[in-house]
Amino acid sequence: MQMRSDTWVVIPAFNEAPVIGGVVAGVRTLFPYVLVVDDASTDNTAALARAAGAYTATHPLNLGQGAALQTGFEAALARGARYVVTFDADGQHDPSDAAAMVDRAREEDLAFVLGSRFRDGAHAQVGSVKRAMLRLGALIARLRTGMALTDTHNGLRVIRADALAHVHLTHSRMAHASQIVSQLAACGLPGAEHPVTISYTDYSRAKGQPLLNSVNIAVDLALGGR
Repeated sequence: MQMRSDTWVVIPAFNEAPVIGGVVAGVRTLFPYVLVVDDASTDNTAALARAAGAYTATHPLNLGQGAALQTGFEAALARGARYVVTFDADGQHDPSDAAAMVDRAREEDLAFVLGSRFRDGAHAQVGSVKRAMLRLGALIARLRTGMALTDTHNGLRVIRADALAHVHLTHSRMAHASQIVSQLAACGLPGAEHPVTISYTDYSRAKGQPLLNSVNIAVDLALGGR
């Protein structure tokens, strides 16, 4: 915990009351500073996050995940974060993966470490349609940025403050994932992918709506993450 006191974990959340307390509690076993950005939830997501030990910021209107992340980035940097972790609110990420990614960034002097479901050692049960869209996204990202990525739509990321200063998200919804990759590539600082485990629960599958997500990824690719 003490080694990661320079790290803030940013969790964008919208109507995650059933799980947010457990997600925050799990993250706080390894990271002292957790910020949940409540994107105008209609349930008690923010109150439950605070009860579990998180700081919270709340949007008065639902603006989308990209906007929630940007709010979190600005807040974390203002509080002196050296590293910022992005972490999904639905419980599919493993806090130990996030800790390993921060430790790797520190040890290898990397400005960013991006989680991947497809690197050796990773584990995720991804449907065939979504897998195809994710691979297409990785191919397009490689052609556009020169970065040899395998998974451009993974919500688990570690970004160092100097790299995060180059990230300014204007795509509020799904296209923010490609925009983050493009802006990190443009900053010219070193980065890497890291294998992570994604645990798809009944809850996360219901929230994620896999077919709709595949459509959203297609829209993201068309927008180009600029």
